[in-house]
Amino acid sequence: MTDKDDRLEWCVSSYSGNNGACVEVAALPGAVAARDSKDRRGPVLAFDHQQWRAFLRSLRG
Repeated sequence: MTDKDDRLEWCVSSYSGNNGACVEVAALPGAVAARDSKDRRGPVLAFDHQQWRAFLRSLRG
């Protein structure tokens, strides 16, 4: 991803607390972006909606 990341609306779960050890997510057209909150200039991963739903199901299961 590029400098456009600054224009994304990044969200952190309210369950994550304030220790900075979180994953932030942002909505993209047709996908979800994820990054490490401790390294906001670091790599950003993008998942299509099917992949994101499968990931969330695996966390719940």
